[in-house]
Amino acid sequence: MNTHQNKVVEFEDLGTRDYQSAWDYQESLMKNIIDLKIKNRDLPAEEHSTTPNHFLLVEHPHVYTLGKSGHEENMLAGIDKLKEIDATFVKVNRGGDITYHGYGQIVGYPILDLENFFTDIHKYMRNLEEVIIRTIAEYGLKGERSEGETGVWLDVGKPYARKICAMGVKASRWVTLHGFALNVNTDMRYFEYIIPCGIKDKQVTSLKRELERELTPEEVEDIKAKIRKHFEEVFEAELVQHHE
Repeated sequence: MNTHQNKVVEFEDLGTRDYQSAWDYQESLMKNIIDLKIKNRDLPAEEHSTTPNHFLLVEHPHVYTLGKSGHEENMLAGIDKLKEIDATFVKVNRGGDITYHGYGQIVGYPILDLENFFTDIHKYMRNLEEVIIRTIAEYGLKGERSEGETGVWLDVGKPYARKICAMGVKASRWVTLHGFALNVNTDMRYFEYIIPCGIKDKQVTSLKRELERELTPEEVEDIKAKIRKHFEEVFEAELVQHHE
């Protein structure tokens, strides 16, 4: 177990960034943490370096990503259609099936050394869901978990249950990668070209659709601030601004 638990998390808002570029960046942060952990293994406990944690927020241009357990047949649009709707398609190394990222969506990538917090992936997923549940509660929406399905849902157990936040993560040596995607002002038409997360009968939704209005750029910044606040509470962490 990590003797120097570090609950400080470097926060960075990447703005709008291409999916592949953000993924490469995540991978590099993860590699740094893992390299440090491997180095620590050969040192006496008192000489161990503290491992850092990161939390990125980003917005991606239109992209469909397929998890390693996913099925390509859940991607309903061919190459020509993707060109027409200005979207790309990427295979990724997270769990889960196909999902969509695009403008108007807040995507969060915590790259945490879970040995700084707790070594339990199930608990980690529930904590991520809790952050979003608390965030959307501030807008009068009752987010819930759906048995056997990750993410945050509305009206679970009803015929019109719908997902407002998708999640998919990977962990290696207890270091996390990927994360969540909260639909805010998302253009929901893009979900028509996939079977989201491979779940046929479930709808997807957004804050815009639920509140019946577009959220202003100021409100979107406010949502990000609420996500940060609830992340600190749920993970008992301290977020600090990343400095180049």
